[in-house]
Amino acid sequence: QLQLVESGGGLVQPGGSLKLSCAASEFNPDWHAIGWFRQAPGREREAVSCISINDGNTYYADSVKGRFTISRDNAEKTVSMQMNSLKPEDAGVYYCAAGPLATWINTIMTGILDLNSFDAWGRGILVTVSS
Repeated sequence: QLQLVESGGGLVQPGGSLKLSCAASEFNPDWHAIGWFRQAPGREREAVSCISINDGNTYYADSVKGRFTISRDNAEKTVSMQMNSLKPEDAGVYYCAAGPLATWINTIMTGILDLNSFDAWGRGILVTVSS
């Protein structure tokens, strides 16, 4: 069973940067898409970004475009997300998740990153943006 472990969270001031990493126990064709989601207290979990493990194509939520960058290192079985110009509204628990090829295709076709289509989830890591 695929296991995902997030790291890199912490406290940062508004305008600062953090880099999150998601280490996977394996990369194989069953897990085509790795996505990042976040959940703030009292709010629903929302999509942040996603990357295709095969070709590196990416998806970003409008709220993070131009500030966050997702990347993958297939040799290290790691997906990272560089977060710059952080805002207080970026705070929350960040989760990485893996989904099959159908998940990626659906994302591209609809422009929506559907968390319900992801099958494996990490336990999450806290990001706090505060002065």
